[in-house]
Amino acid sequence: MALRLITWNINSVRLRIDLVRRLVEEAAPDVLCLQETKTPDDLFPREALEELGYRHMLVHGMKGYNGVAILSRVPFGTFGTRAWCARTDCRHGVVELPGSIELHNIYVPAGGDTPDPETNPKFAHKLQFLDEVTAWFATERDGGRKMIAVGDLNIAPLENDVWSHKQLLTVVSHTPVEVEKLGRLQQAGGFVDAVRHFVPPEERLYTWWSYRNRDWAASNRGRRLDHIWVTPPLVGSLGSARVFRDSRNWEKASDHVPVMIELQ
Repeated sequence: MALRLITWNINSVRLRIDLVRRLVEEAAPDVLCLQETKTPDDLFPREALEELGYRHMLVHGMKGYNGVAILSRVPFGTFGTRAWCARTDCRHGVVELPGSIELHNIYVPAGGDTPDPETNPKFAHKLQFLDEVTAWFATERDGGRKMIAVGDLNIAPLENDVWSHKQLLTVVSHTPVEVEKLGRLQQAGGFVDAVRHFVPPEERLYTWWSYRNRDWAASNRGRRLDHIWVTPPLVGSLGSARVFRDSRNWEKASDHVPVMIELQ
């Protein structure tokens, strides 16, 4: 099945619903996966998204922070959510797309500022989250199934996924322990990095630029935190990948930009 899929940490869907409209007008994705929707389900802007053609929705949100949503122009079958670390903080939604493709939309905890699980509970939570999701994929799924995993995984694994590998080795999102755990998660599901399938690892590639950088484009101190992975049965169907870098310049932009793949 031909499919155009986008993942985007929207950083408040109600605040940036006009940006969602702009993205849809420009890219017309069949499936749009959002993270950090920051709204309880009863306030999610369903009508606005239905008007854009997204009549099939999995919405899993909470007030003020976190939240994931899967919005689709094609019907999906089974759907549900998963909770990790004994919390109900709305970080993982799952649907079955046509063609028996299982789609996971995941928002990994950011992890705070200090990469020490002993002194930083947020970092400890991040590592535990990764361990639990990895264990689930390892025992409940395998790479022989058609699966797509997308989301703000809050880790930039490769040297050229960050503006300075050397300077960010001790910064949360690029520390060796995080990179190792993300690699284990990828391996547990048998996933292939769909964007790096097209963009060689020698090439710099970012999807996030901090609000703290006044001129983000000039400084270009980015990180690739947003990912799309597919399992081997879907690799041969990969047609293209795109990072919407220019959207970082949109008015009231998210600090993340959309990432898209096309299956043919």
